[in-house]
Amino acid sequence: MEIKDIHKVYFIGIGGIGMSALARYFKFIGKEVAGYDKTKTPLTNELSDAGISVHYVDDLSLVPTGFLNKDHTLVVYTPAVPTSHSEYQYFAQQGFDIKKRSEVLGLITKDSFCFAVAGTHGKTTTSSILAHLLKETGTPLTAFLGGISEDFNSNFLLEGTDFSVVEADEFDRSFLRLSPNVACVTSMDADHLDIYGDAEELRKSFIDFTNRLKPGGKLFVRNGLPLEGITYGIEDGSDYCIRNIKVEHGTYIFDLGTPDQDFYGVKFNKPGRHNLLNGLVAFAMAIQAGSPPYRLVEALSSFKGVQRRFSYRIKNEQFVFIDDYAHHPTEIDAVFEAIEEMHPNKKVLAIFQPHLFTRTRDFGDDFAKSLSRFKNVVLLDIYPAREEPIDGINSEWLLEKMTNVNKKILKKEELISEIKSQDPEVLVAMGAGDIGLEVTKIKNLLDYAH
Repeated sequence: MEIKDIHKVYFIGIGGIGMSALARYFKFIGKEVAGYDKTKTPLTNELSDAGISVHYVDDLSLVPTGFLNKDHTLVVYTPAVPTSHSEYQYFAQQGFDIKKRSEVLGLITKDSFCFAVAGTHGKTTTSSILAHLLKETGTPLTAFLGGISEDFNSNFLLEGTDFSVVEADEFDRSFLRLSPNVACVTSMDADHLDIYGDAEELRKSFIDFTNRLKPGGKLFVRNGLPLEGITYGIEDGSDYCIRNIKVEHGTYIFDLGTPDQDFYGVKFNKPGRHNLLNGLVAFAMAIQAGSPPYRLVEALSSFKGVQRRFSYRIKNEQFVFIDDYAHHPTEIDAVFEAIEEMHPNKKVLAIFQPHLFTRTRDFGDDFAKSLSRFKNVVLLDIYPAREEPIDGINSEWLLEKMTNVNKKILKKEELISEIKSQDPEVLVAMGAGDIGLEVTKIKNLLDYAH
């Protein structure tokens, strides 16, 4: 089914960050849109406010009648929804056109000049920076983001259809549905082993992704990864390279080298060397759209960030509260190093909510090592998402592996009193589950104290 043949689009799991962006897109181009999700969230509320019908019980009678006609109706689902879901079962048995989110992204972007951002970490920040750079330089683009850009206050941007920016997600091998003109790979750390089995299978999948580039396409690869492409890095002689880094008042100032010219005194405001790398590859990719490099340099300095990616919720001389999506040991390391660089010699308290039983099991030792770098850590219970519990794998099991002196497990309702009793100078909340909903509560209560 081509986009022009679709009249109605029904989403199973419409509240997901990527799914909701697609829902916005179809609504914007004039299609009728409705969907199901199991939980009401700020995202689903925004979809409802935009005129999209959303319900929260798996009940076919709640699906608007017009969407039960398979002619001209596309059904989109996320792999996080089990195929035992009764609405999914109905649509499958009745022969509806059913596609995964990744297939729909491929359908939408196939006729555009497509930028795809791949990697086990950094996809959302890199794609958000890229979308910001292209928008600021007047490029007609559509962007589907895996987080809420603080520059657009949205996970979706429609400035035109000539160019598209998408995240190429390795989960469930989704990125193999895309055929980009320009792609990057930011990282290839082992993850999603419930899907791949081992790190070697994950590596092969990334190679398969790079082979999906359109003829004449370009691939940007972080220096050190086992892939052939245009390299980027920090102080390492890559094709695109950042040099002479300084930090002044929380802002990075550095020199940026490209194969054609160098730029001096470039500014970037997102903490962390990992974010510098994300900004660098977004800059390199944006050049491929014909954007003037000097204007891209200016746009780098105005990038605000992505919600829950090292987001400052409170920041003053006495107290800093940081919110981050980190849910993998490598990401926790990156958060720790960014705090050390931007807020040295401060008393730090880290709150972490593990995400998925399988990920906690597969990387238990690595999680313990990364979390033990923080002197003070609070663990929440594991957020299960799509999974059933695994016997013996819980936050108590992870806590035992950690070497911190000050470590404990708490319930969410105990967090405020614990934060007040520890009185940290820097508080960081990390995790990909529902800890993000707690962050607003914590901020509202701590605002009064600071």
